[in-house]
Amino acid sequence: MKRSIAAALGALALVASLPASAADLPARGMPYKAPAYAPMYNWTGFYLGINGGGAFGNSDWNGLGVSNSPGGGMIGVTAGYNWQGLGSPWVFGIEGDVDASFVDDSTACGAFTCKTKNEWFGTVRGRVGYAWDRWMPYVTGGLALGDVKARRSGFGGSSDTNAGWTVGVGVEGVIAGNWTAKLEYLYADIGDTTCSAASCGTATNVDLQMNIVRAGVNYRF
Repeated sequence: MKRSIAAALGALALVASLPASAADLPARGMPYKAPAYAPMYNWTGFYLGINGGGAFGNSDWNGLGVSNSPGGGMIGVTAGYNWQGLGSPWVFGIEGDVDASFVDDSTACGAFTCKTKNEWFGTVRGRVGYAWDRWMPYVTGGLALGDVKARRSGFGGSSDTNAGWTVGVGVEGVIAGNWTAKLEYLYADIGDTTCSAASCGTATNVDLQMNIVRAGVNYRF
């Protein structure tokens, strides 16, 4: 009987000690969660956007031996397409834009004033970029289009729509989702207009070259 009682008391003591022993065990750590996978941004696709900025340049009136420095603002629309190979940082594209232009300047030429003006400007360009994920610096070049207007006070003046050329550099980055923003510089030569003696008092060619700095926002589809 004494042995039975002692065994029962020993069993009760063992059961009572189990919760305390369990409390002394180290707590289980939180399950490990791997960081979410963020795929590299791919620039392939069609996009539309707006752009705006300003230009400053030079215009020579060759027959009169004078020049002026046209400058002013620009604002317009952009469309383009990019292609980026899988796993490649190189991005190839084509882009076109057309802007309303408020670029002009006047200078004295004899007893008169000679004014050069550009009212619209557009380009069709190739682009080659190198993407660092969501940032892409690029070089660009191609066709430049625009009007060159020349007017000598007291005369009628002349105007021509010309095709010239442009080259430049820029950088584009992702803002959020499908929205990107860019900043670019272009040098453009859009040729000249020929002003006859009847239209300008003296026969002259009037050319126009521009340095263009502008920003833009695009939406990729």
